[in-house]
Amino acid sequence: MKRINTKIIATIGPSSNSEAKIIELIHAGATIFRINTSHEAPEEHKRRIDLIRSIAKKLNMYIPIILDLQGPKIRVGILTQPIQLNEGDIVKLKYGMTTDEPGIIPVDYKGIVENAKIGERLLFNDGRISSEIIEKKDEYLTIKIVDGGELSSRKGLNIPGSTANIPSVTERDKEFIKFAVENDIDYIALSFIRTGDDILQARQCLRDLKSDIPIIAKIEKPQAVENLGGILEVADGIMVARGDLGIELSPEKVPIVQKRIIIEANIKGKTVITATQMLESMITESIPTRAEASDVANAIIDGTDVVMLSGETAVGKHPKKTVKMMNNIAHNVETSSLYKELMYAYYLKTGKKKHSQHFAIDIIRAFNEVDISAIVAFTRTGYTARLLSKARVTVPTIALCDNVKLCRQMNLLWGIFPYYMELDMNFTEKFIKEVDELLIDKTFLKLGDNVIMTVGLPYLAMGKTNFVRLHQLGSTTTVYE
Repeated sequence: MKRINTKIIATIGPSSNSEAKIIELIHAGATIFRINTSHEAPEEHKRRIDLIRSIAKKLNMYIPIILDLQGPKIRVGILTQPIQLNEGDIVKLKYGMTTDEPGIIPVDYKGIVENAKIGERLLFNDGRISSEIIEKKDEYLTIKIVDGGELSSRKGLNIPGSTANIPSVTERDKEFIKFAVENDIDYIALSFIRTGDDILQARQCLRDLKSDIPIIAKIEKPQAVENLGGILEVADGIMVARGDLGIELSPEKVPIVQKRIIIEANIKGKTVITATQMLESMITESIPTRAEASDVANAIIDGTDVVMLSGETAVGKHPKKTVKMMNNIAHNVETSSLYKELMYAYYLKTGKKKHSQHFAIDIIRAFNEVDISAIVAFTRTGYTARLLSKARVTVPTIALCDNVKLCRQMNLLWGIFPYYMELDMNFTEKFIKEVDELLIDKTFLKLGDNVIMTVGLPYLAMGKTNFVRLHQLGSTTTVYE
């Protein structure tokens, strides 16, 4: 594994749910694990959470877990066997998980008939099968197949552009929000949101449970793209969920929308994740296509903080190779002079013009004067870490804090490498010596390396980053303060 600033999310599934497999993914470069609540029972999710926590403790690492809520995803019910749908076929749908009626496809959305409109497109299985709604009668919805294919149980169903009144936070989601709180989950990903109000609704559920778990908004509906500004105001992070987004918008529109989302998220200082089909061919193949490698590289060049693997690690044949490949792609991008130039220019263009952000730029400029191995940030809220992450500092930032959960959460941030340490309220020589010992013992740093130390004053003040110290590890002399 090569050390990179871009973080990698691996989705846990049947191909990666053992201790040995998870450790392999970590050693290959996975930083965060995602659990998809659309599949498996809560008991299995609980087992995987406990397993990841156990491995993290064994490896002395801070590994965040994202619980991805299903949201109002419409799915086909249980079919006795896969159905081959051909162009021109006339098929009927009805609400239910199963049906005894031959030739009828059950759908798990109660309003499938009531909210459908004649002439609307209806897509199955990530858009691979398309149809047109031609009739609504009683409890049946009749469709005509436009592009055929094989349909099996629990495949997704999309109605692009539909304004059907489906709650974005379902009762099932609320149960899993409670599950997330009970299991000390680090992030919740909210699916199929339309507006910032959907985020606020989920946040109220968390407040009712006395929890402040950060919420990642998945952008996969046209309405969410239209309301991106309002969503960014209230979400803690953004995911460009290109699978359903590509179905709802059409594939040719996704690249520009992706770039816009990344830019606007960075302007707002929000973590942004690029997801779905990044190395899709590696579900079956041992190497990616050149187009996939370019896709991952371009997302990183665009300014994404995190890249995510879904089916590649959940059900793929080569989960370890896939993570290693993504790590290699990121490393090749990040070590290029082009990337470093672009990231600095990009930050100057998108960064908010606050005093503390100017301060972060000053730190970057200081790199031209001395040989710096890392920035060491002391934080109790994660504010300084988020600030430096968005400043796209080209050397690693080691974030020291005295909260284990915050350490895990900061491991989602680009370029941030968190470690737990009891923080002294006084910047004493004894404390600095303890910091040096930790850095030399637990990180890649060595005696004599130059680092920049930064903190908010009054010491560890929330929302401030206004003190810098240039320090040589093992030295009691302050080079610059």
